[in-house]
Amino acid sequence: MQKVAQRLPLTQPAVSRQIQRLEQALGTKLLDRRQKPPILTPMGYEVVARSREILDAFENLKSIAAIPEPEGVFRFGLVNGLAHEELAESVAAVISQFPRVSLRLKSGWSGELAEQHRLGHLDAAVILSDGSRFYDAEQIGEEEVVSVASRDFDAGPEKQVGWVLSPEGCDVRQRLTRRLAKMNLPLVVSAEIEHAGLQLGMVRQGMGLGLMPKRLISRNPPAGVVEVDGIGGSLHFDVLMLRSPHISPCAKVADALAAEIRAFLAG
Repeated sequence: MQKVAQRLPLTQPAVSRQIQRLEQALGTKLLDRRQKPPILTPMGYEVVARSREILDAFENLKSIAAIPEPEGVFRFGLVNGLAHEELAESVAAVISQFPRVSLRLKSGWSGELAEQHRLGHLDAAVILSDGSRFYDAEQIGEEEVVSVASRDFDAGPEKQVGWVLSPEGCDVRQRLTRRLAKMNLPLVVSAEIEHAGLQLGMVRQGMGLGLMPKRLISRNPPAGVVEVDGIGGSLHFDVLMLRSPHISPCAKVADALAAEIRAFLAG
């Protein structure tokens, strides 16, 4: 007791009172006071061990809080299906939280972004996955894609249906090709267009069927376009975030972006 009092520093009676309060709070005796000097009870030894764990955890917590503010260039890849104006506000809001961070944003198809991440050219990337390839990644949401057509589009049984699609490499196009193959149907491309807005315009003009995220139709149905069942149901994708193992301390930036995209997908 005397040594503890000198180290803190407190008076010896003050140390005794602190221990008594702890015993009252725990409802058990920590010291066997029949011994001279008092020794720890079996429960006292257990409490000492647990207390050291608590103190170690608190030191770890302080070290987390002491991680320096993210700074430098953050290289972020975003799959084309999500890279549009609606998400720009959310991304900008995240980056504004980190004034020392400069964003380098790259859009592309999932395979391309995954390879850029593997080569160390991206600190983090958000991609789509249909389960056909394994990615060691965090799932941050889901994307459902449906087929759409103009209101007066004729897709009778005798007519060969064409599609207005993104170029080769598009995640959704690849999945559509596999779905049609299982249905013993050919993929007929009426138009190949990279720009999503122009794709929708051509679908609206009746050039063929198109593909569109279900969330866009549910939130803000596009004029002149309706959802149709042209592929035997919808296409489902996991939205994944890949992270570099060397991302710290910019992990805070990746965490914030993942949270914003998760909220964006959930609506």
